[in-house]
Amino acid sequence: MGTAAFPTFDTEALRQGIEGQSATALLSLYADDAELRVIDRNTQPSHPMIKHGRGEIADMLNDVYSRDMTHKLEQCVIQDDHVAYTESCEYPDGVRVLASSMMALRDGRIVEQTLVQAWDE
Repeated sequence: MGTAAFPTFDTEALRQGIEGQSATALLSLYADDAELRVIDRNTQPSHPMIKHGRGEIADMLNDVYSRDMTHKLEQCVIQDDHVAYTESCEYPDGVRVLASSMMALRDGRIVEQTLVQAWDE
């Protein structure tokens, strides 16, 4: 049962944020105090890149969305206050990136996210 005081998180909002042309819509889904952990070939599990707060997350997302690439939400599962999704990205030269995320929500906003990404080598 949703109320105006506690907005709900939905797949379509996530799709619009991920597949949009800027980071603005995606950034709006994060709480002010959110934490994002990124794990990939350069930031491995023992030393992930961690972004604290919407400002640091915005810097990262603005960098990503400034690149010439497409983003597509592939799958999304929402259960209670948790969201899991996969995203595929492609650069014009055909290099692909696959990302998988697990997120925790508070009041319909992302408060914790762990993102694991693999790039074509």
